Amino acid sequence: MIASLSGTVLKVGLDSVVVGVGGVGMLVHTTPATATSVRLGQPTELATSLVVREDSLTLYGFATDDEKHVFETVQTVSGVGPRLALAVLAVHSPDAVRVALGTGDLVALTKVPGIGKKGAERMVLELKDKLGALPGSAGHSEAVHLDTGEAWREQVREALVGLGWTARQADDALDKVAPLAADGAGVSALLRAALQELGR
Repeated sequence: MIASLSGTVLKVGLDSVVVGVGGVGMLVHTTPATATSVRLGQPTELATSLVVREDSLTLYGFATDDEKHVFETVQTVSGVGPRLALAVLAVHSPDAVRVALGTGDLVALTKVPGIGKKGAERMVLELKDKLGALPGSAGHSEAVHLDTGEAWREQVREALVGLGWTARQADDALDKVAPLAADGAGVSALLRAALQELGR
């Protein structure tokens, strides 16, 4: 298993890079964001996942180990292969994927080309508890706002912007759910409420 690559960037495509390692040019499929983050002729290091098929060995590369983890976990869902898993990361950050799965946000998941409503429902059902806690939710710090006043606001705002809403839309939704925070609602509950406001 090739878990990571370190070498010189020999070629950059829209969604792939060629990394020179020990005299061999390795073709690595990436998200467009990862491809644009590397520089031709410069050293790079990518976390990688090798997908073995009968007729091919395909290497997928990621800027972080967390992206790689999400890529590999998403593929445990029936009907989701490496190309679709990579498309998920091209559209959403790892934390945005966690938020979408944790809150059952089918709209966010169906923004990924190739994922329909049924596929999104299957992903939520099978992955809800597999990717770890939502940013700012129970596993992280469910009641963080009790200690730090407005900390919930920044966490929910970041999650909403990560899901594709504008900062202004996020702020409007936060203003509407603020009374729930005063009543002691946790970050994940506040996020769900904000998503409902934005979905109206």
